[in-house]
Formats: sequence, structure tokens, C-alpha cells
Amino acid sequence: MMEKRIICQKCIHYFVTWEKSKPHGCKAYGFKSAQIPSVVVKRSSGEDCKLYTLKNIRSDDE
Repeated sequence: MMEKRIICQKCIHYFVTWEKSKPHGCKAYGFKSAQIPSVVVKRSSGEDCKLYTLKNIRSDDE
């Protein structure tokens, strides 16, 4: 069974905190972490992130 990989950096809820000890943040779940938020969510709940929402990324071709 293939596991779905969630790339937090492509999610609208992800943000960079600029804190050395906790550089990753998730606005949806309201936390900062040393690890990528989807990893923290998976480890703590046992499930993939349910709030992942892909950013609407504009291409330079438009």
C-alpha cells in the first residue's frame, strides 16, 4: 500500500516561523515544530493531515 506524501510547503496553512528551534508552523492546527507539520500530525494522531489544502500557485506563463 502506497502512503500519500503530504508536502506541507505546498499547503495554504504552512508557514516558516524563522525560530531556530521550531522553523515549521501550521496555521490550521495552530502549532510550531522542529519537524514538518504533516509528520507531527501523523505521529500524534496516526492519520494523515485532514486539513491539507493545496496553494493556488500562479505560473509565470500566465
